[in-house]
Formats: sequence, C-alpha cells, structure tokens
Amino acid sequence: MTVTELKNVRFWPIMTAIFFGAFLSILGISMINIALPILMTDFHSELSVVQWTLTGFMLSLGTIAPLTGYLGDKMGYKKVYLFAMVGFVVFSLLCGFAWNIESLITFRIIQGLFTGLVVPATMTIIFQVIPKEKQPFAVSIWGLSAMLAPAFGPTISGWLIQQLSWKWLFFINVPIGIVAIFFIIWMIPDYRISTAKSLDKLGLATVILSSVSVLIALSQGHQWGWTSFKTLGLFAFGALMLLLFIVRELTAKQPLLDLRVFRNGRFSITLVANTIITISLYSGTLLVPLFLQNVQKITPMDTGLILLPASLVMAMAMPLAGKLYPRFGAKWLSIVGIILIIVGSYEMTQLSTGVSHFYIIFWMTVRNLGVSFAAAATSTAGMEEIEPIMVGHASSVTNWVRNVGGSFAIALFTTLLASHTISHIKDLTVAGKDTKETIPFLSFTMSVNDVFMVATFIAVAAIPFTILIRKKVKRAVPASVAA
Repeated sequence: MTVTELKNVRFWPIMTAIFFGAFLSILGISMINIALPILMTDFHSELSVVQWTLTGFMLSLGTIAPLTGYLGDKMGYKKVYLFAMVGFVVFSLLCGFAWNIESLITFRIIQGLFTGLVVPATMTIIFQVIPKEKQPFAVSIWGLSAMLAPAFGPTISGWLIQQLSWKWLFFINVPIGIVAIFFIIWMIPDYRISTAKSLDKLGLATVILSSVSVLIALSQGHQWGWTSFKTLGLFAFGALMLLLFIVRELTAKQPLLDLRVFRNGRFSITLVANTIITISLYSGTLLVPLFLQNVQKITPMDTGLILLPASLVMAMAMPLAGKLYPRFGAKWLSIVGIILIIVGSYEMTQLSTGVSHFYIIFWMTVRNLGVSFAAAATSTAGMEEIEPIMVGHASSVTNWVRNVGGSFAIALFTTLLASHTISHIKDLTVAGKDTKETIPFLSFTMSVNDVFMVATFIAVAAIPFTILIRKKVKRAVPASVAA
C-alpha cells in the first residue's frame, strides 16, 4: 500500500490491532512483578538473581529498539509487528517450560527482544497512518492498552499463581498472542514510506555493550562494592561505548538510529520527562508487591487485588488525558501529572509493617493518576512534530531511552533495597529495641521507604523539563482517514 492509499484505511480496525499487541507486550512486564517472591522460593535464588527475569527483559526491550527503524524500512512496520508477536508467543511458551532460573532468565531476555519491537512499531504505525488531528486520541487508546495490562496483570498473575503455578503467567500469553496475530494480519495495512538501508553493525554493537555493562554494574555494585575495580570498570566501559555509539550515529551515512531527531527541542525535553515518569511507575510496581508479600505476608492473589484499583484508575485516565490534551496542552497536563506522582510517591515513604491496605490503595491511585496524565501528554508532545519519514527513528529512540532507563531503574531500586535492608538490620540489631523476629520485617519496610524517597526525588527532577515544553508548531493538516 502506498502513502496516497493510506487515506482509505479505517481508524478503529487499526487501533484494535494495535491495542491487542501493546496490551500483551506490557502484560509481559507487569505480571512477573508479583511472581518474584514465588520464583525466589521455587528456584532457591536471591532477589538479586531473580530480578534479572525483569531487568534482563527490560534491557532487551531497550537494546532492540534501535533496530526497529532499520527493520521497519526494510520489511515494513506491519511485518515487523507481526514478526515480533510471533516471537513473543513462541518464547512465552518456552518461559513456561523453563527448568531453572538460568533458563527462565535466558528465555525472558529473548522474549524481551521480540517484545521490544512491538511498542516502537505500533507507535510508528500510529504516527505514519493516523492523521495528526486524531493522533492524541490514538495515542491515548494506545496508552490505555498499555495501562490496562498493569491494571489487570497483577490480579491475573496472583490468581494464576494461587490456582495453578507461575508457569501459567507465560502460558496465558499464547492464546491471546494468537488472537493478536490474526488481528495484525487482517487489520493493519501493509505499507512502506521509505527504503531499506544497510545495517549499522558497529552502532548496534556499541549500544548493546554500553547498556549491558552499565546494567551489570548497577545490579552487582552492592555485592562487588561501588568503588571496586569491576564496578567502576564496567561503568567506565559502558560510558565509553555510549560515547562511541553517539559519535558513530552522528557521523555514519546510514546510522542505526538517526539522532538528528534530538534537534527537535520539544522531542528531547519530553523524552527526558517521559523517561523519568517511566522510572517512577516501575518503582511502585516493583516495591509494593515485595512489601505486601514479604512483610505483610499477603497472598499473590490479594496483592493483585490491592493493586487493582490504582491500576484501573491509571487505565481509565488515559483516554481522558487524550481528550484534555488539545485543550490544556502538554505543559500543564504534564505538570499536574508530575505533581500527583511526587505527592503519591512521598506518601509511600511513610509505610509501616502494619500500614492499612486502604492507605496503599489511595496513594498508589494518586501516583498512577499522575502517571496517566504525564505519560499521555509527553508521549504525544514528543512525537507530533516529527516528520512521518523520521517517525520510525524517533519512536525507536524513545523506546530505547525509556526501556533502558526503566531497566536501570529496576536494577538500581533492587540494589538499594538490598543494601539498605542490610544496613537497617545492623542498626536495629545494635539498638536492641526490636526482637530477632521483627527486625527483618521492620528493616525491609524501612528500605522500601528509602527507595520510595529516591523515586520521589527522581520525579521532582522531571518538573524543570515539563516547564520547558513549548507549544506545538502548527503545520498543515493532511487529509483525514475515514473513521
């Protein structure tokens, strides 16, 4: 299908196919959070090892994103989307059959490579096929699918673990994935608006080496020592590889990622803000299940039910944010969202071992409402000024930065949680005010509070970037797509 023929495609069939794929890809992230304590027990592994089922998945999401633009130009974004969903289904099945923690981590990392193509491919399809006047609403629907996954993911995850086993967290993806594959085949137009270029292998190698090096340093720093040769060496090597990647992409005739998209100040500023929002979101989805199951001894099913109201509010607020966007603009919608995230995150630093579930539900709801407003605003604002031919690269850059940032955040939060727990145990033992039975629970709670405080400061860092978001540059509106 040519660009001129795209005006004949219909809005809702395309968005339905995009909805299913985005929902399933995010579901793969949200469902594993509740299972971390179960995996630690079943595989007799420490949190620092089990968390790689999440951080490894997130890292592969980020490292594959730069390839999306190249693959989209070569194959067309429909084929990339279809290829990604087929791979996701196959490796979901293999994850369910994993025989030890190492095999599960390996399959999750490969599953993440396929999943990492879904989000940038679907975002690119929206901004290349859907007319500009409908893009904010389309992004809100796309965002709704991504928000419904964490809304229902923990509850579904808890039920499956309690009634069956953790393996069904992956088996359930197979039938849903097959439905998504048929939707993609039937509803997404097969189009291309640019020609394929040669693969920048050096650029791909440097970005992978950079991401992996820094992530390993963050994950193992508390065990090796933050000033140890291995930790500092990995940080230095990762920084060097990142610098080489940037230089390579700016000088190559056919770069893996066209970093010229950063010349658009609106895109650059909103990307930083959106990455911070992503980090804030993962702090809650990681810490709260661990607190409820490890400290309050809540079942996985009950944990999912406690997280459900806040996640539902987040999902329902996405379409509302899409409707409010044209009226209030990116700046004010983002600022309101960031303020809600900051307030909710700060209140989550006040947890105690006997804190009420209503308290957790209320302040997680406040946080998630802020995530919806800020994420919808920054996602739309960052992409709507990008030319259609550059949308694939802009989408790849966006998801590379966000997912790598998210994987670093999970590694950092996990590391801080472990190191602060050990520190608090020592302090409480010396103080002698608590018994040996209560010290582990109290120290873990204090560590969760510490990490939420770090997440609060990270959210505060987004405010200057949201204030700098300028108004959209008006351009001629193209012909409308039939609804």
